[in-house]
Amino acid sequence: MPAPERVPEVGLSTGTDPGTGTAAPAVTPAAFDPRDIEALRHGELTVRGQIRDASNAVLLCESTHEGHTVVCVYKPVRGERPLWDFPDGTLAEREVAAYLVSEATGWGLVPPTVLRDGPYGEGMVQLWIDSADEDDPDDDDPAEDAGEGAGADEEAGGAGGAGALLALTEDLEPAPGWKAVVRAELDGGGTALLVHADDPRLRRLAVLDAVVNNADRKGGHLLVAADGRLYGIDHGVTFHTDDKLRTLLWGWAGEPLPVEAADMLRQLGADLSGPLGDRLAELLTPAETAALRARVDRLLATGVHPSPSGEWPAIPWPPV
Repeated sequence: MPAPERVPEVGLSTGTDPGTGTAAPAVTPAAFDPRDIEALRHGELTVRGQIRDASNAVLLCESTHEGHTVVCVYKPVRGERPLWDFPDGTLAEREVAAYLVSEATGWGLVPPTVLRDGPYGEGMVQLWIDSADEDDPDDDDPAEDAGEGAGADEEAGGAGGAGALLALTEDLEPAPGWKAVVRAELDGGGTALLVHADDPRLRRLAVLDAVVNNADRKGGHLLVAADGRLYGIDHGVTFHTDDKLRTLLWGWAGEPLPVEAADMLRQLGADLSGPLGDRLAELLTPAETAALRARVDRLLATGVHPSPSGEWPAIPWPPV
């Protein structure tokens, strides 16, 4: 792994009790202000800047509705770069589908996301999340940080609060409170162990990624808000019919699913036969929705976190 792409090594500061080393309770999902959602859906979008270095067009915007203004990210469909394995012009719909599934889990892991018209046509609009390591009381203008974090697309900046959740270590085995992912080659010929925190918030996200078949869970797609809640962003390459799970969250591979995850999957399976399935049918193809149901059924049948299939690169590149 080239040095510029390495995940910075840091101490474990979230997810475990520093006194016992045991897993801390997961943070309750945020209840967003209904006015925020209405502003996302119906507000007048004003572009304030562009997220730098993103692989697709990502615009920082304000959306104002009935006197209420929110900061958001707008990704117009016309700004999507074609991919060899996903149909053109479908990434925005997949992002909205991932949000709907996240909401159905009850875990609230994806920021509020809608599909709507904007200054450059139809696109995905998502509420901006300020990450914990960007929370500066003297800086109330997110446009100044547009290239550095929350809501940014793939290569659009730093880890957005994920530094306390990912690390490289020279140890052969992960320390207590960490889970091993993969051995990484370093510049100069050395190796290091890539690890992530054994954190219940991350574990929930790993389950969600397995459900939506996330092909690109990088470190930069993890945002820890100032209140400790974890969010995942950038879900444009999800819901493929083939197994394309690529993630940095392999630490639980092969381990039994938590009871809460099994309970969630049973409820999700039922929801997919109702209004949730109807809504997803507007965003995904019949084959993709069928594959989604099959993944939920398979996770319930096996009862374990999935392992790399060997048919697709297991780790996204670059990892952050």
